[in-house]
Amino acid sequence: MNTRFLDLLAEKYDCEEKVVTEIINLEAILNLPKGTEHFVSDLHGEYHAFQHVLRNGSGKVKEKISDIFKDTLTEQQIDEFATLVYYPEEKLKLIKNDFKSDEELIKWYKTIICDMIHLIPYVSSKYTRSKLRKALPKQFIYVIEELLYKTDQYSNKKQYYEKIVQQVISLGQADKLITGLSYTIQQLVVDHLHVVGDIYDRGPDPDKIMDTLINYHSIDIQWGNHDVLWIGAYAGSKVCLANIIRICARYDNLDIIEDAYGINLRPLLNLAEKYYDDNPVFRPKVHSDKPISEHEALQITKIHQAIAMIQFKLESPIIKRRSNFNMSERLLLEKVDYENNKVSVYGKTYPLENTCFATVDPNDPAKLLKEEEEVIDKLLFSVQHSEKLSRHMKFLMKKGSLYLKYNGNLLIHGCIPVDEDGNMEQMEIEGKSYKGRELLDKFEQYLRYAFANRDKTDDLATDMVWYLWTGEYSSLFGKRAMTTFERYFIKDKKAHKEKQNPYYYLRENEDICRKLLEEFDLDPDQGHIINGHTPVKEIEGENPIKANGKMIVIDGGFSEAYQSTTGIAGYTLLYNSFGMQLVAHQQFKSKEDVLLNGADVLSVRRVVDKELERKKVRETNIGQELLEEIDMLKRLMEYRYMK
Repeated sequence: MNTRFLDLLAEKYDCEEKVVTEIINLEAILNLPKGTEHFVSDLHGEYHAFQHVLRNGSGKVKEKISDIFKDTLTEQQIDEFATLVYYPEEKLKLIKNDFKSDEELIKWYKTIICDMIHLIPYVSSKYTRSKLRKALPKQFIYVIEELLYKTDQYSNKKQYYEKIVQQVISLGQADKLITGLSYTIQQLVVDHLHVVGDIYDRGPDPDKIMDTLINYHSIDIQWGNHDVLWIGAYAGSKVCLANIIRICARYDNLDIIEDAYGINLRPLLNLAEKYYDDNPVFRPKVHSDKPISEHEALQITKIHQAIAMIQFKLESPIIKRRSNFNMSERLLLEKVDYENNKVSVYGKTYPLENTCFATVDPNDPAKLLKEEEEVIDKLLFSVQHSEKLSRHMKFLMKKGSLYLKYNGNLLIHGCIPVDEDGNMEQMEIEGKSYKGRELLDKFEQYLRYAFANRDKTDDLATDMVWYLWTGEYSSLFGKRAMTTFERYFIKDKKAHKEKQNPYYYLRENEDICRKLLEEFDLDPDQGHIINGHTPVKEIEGENPIKANGKMIVIDGGFSEAYQSTTGIAGYTLLYNSFGMQLVAHQQFKSKEDVLLNGADVLSVRRVVDKELERKKVRETNIGQELLEEIDMLKRLMEYRYMK
């Protein structure tokens, strides 16, 4: 090991005793049970449903409360306790209104504070005292630690402990303490969060989800196709930008663009008002809880058409300059017979309906009007200068990746492209062929380069980000072609069908899954592939646990738009030292429903895999890092203190 590095390390551990103490500490941590991992996927802007799942730890919070208090509290009292932990500020207001006197309230304060103090050692039993201390509310660390580590063995401190609680209440700090303890319990129940893709699009509040994730204590993200679309827009891809605005218009979420991220859509609206009229297929999907006026609906319809046509035009030059994308069949504006209102797609001719080609020159269909160029340039400038969007995209890049190997499992949003025989499909990029893990690594390399060089808007890296959204060998898209044009303008639904990569039916095969795990240097006997992206249609009998437990698909429909076809409102996965459990969620109605009725929107858990021996920190990714630290410290001992 480099002696200069050891000298730097010695500045932190400047005596033998400090090195020894740290080695002892790290060796001891290796023998603790592994923490609970929480997996979520395909959140699609559904902030309130996600918040509830995050706060209740997919049922883990209530489970811990029940473990401790099942013999002393009724089921209703356990529900009340759990709801208080989930939403302490709101639940406290409701509870306090029920008390007829201050004496009753003070008595309740004393009881609930003691119950929470009793619960915390249980939910933190897998952690060091140092880790617990970091999770406590800073302003109450002294008070909580005194209560946590109290002993009544000799009765010398009984009045001391009682006085602490009494003073907290009399000084008006009880609500703040209970709130702080509630968030501590939430944090301790789940050690680490995995977001397996698609935070953005369809739902109304992806920005709020991002703010939550930025403040979460331990997290990683596997980018989804919708996340990469937003990253691409910020990285300078105008066609990615057109896509995100089109999708926001389609789902009546343009306020995400304007209000959440401060991007001015007025120039786009002016263009839309000039060239477009009402059009039924471009009408926004209206939210049941967010009615809009006819005037607003018409404005969105016009914006939707304007940005869709800009998108189709922007796709053409990329397809032409990137022959290796193999997308020439998607030059649909050039395949339109504008006189007869027909289009040829994959050798078949279809009549067109509900067209909006007012800005298209039949002699040069892909050419943007000067007004369209100005609009997309202004939009890109606004996107790249949005402080909030910049913060969110930088966080996505810092915590994100296309795939992750974590504690023996492979986490990936979409797929590993394969052919019908299960062989890895190859893509040629700059004269070299890539497949499997190597292809995904190459995709990520281009994405990171595009993000780091945001001034380049038409280089290969920026084009490759768009390819990840829509290309046939993209690990995020997983289909042969995206039929957006056909869905708008062709009535025949056969033309709308998007053929999936064989991965999506071959993943039912255990041998294929084992082969994929081996491709990523993971143990096929112990590992699992954890997947999102494709909603599991439980209503039709589809099983999210596939290939004898080797494949777990956790997209069950967080997005309200999917729930009619999935029959549920999403899956989440829990993985603790005892094994894995899949949790299915019913539709989340509202926070108010939870507060008033204690509804936890959970259905039956399913055991995916049970550990034969309880897994310890030593066997995890963190354990490997600690072992490397121990090795460095031992080398420091030999170098500096054992000469």
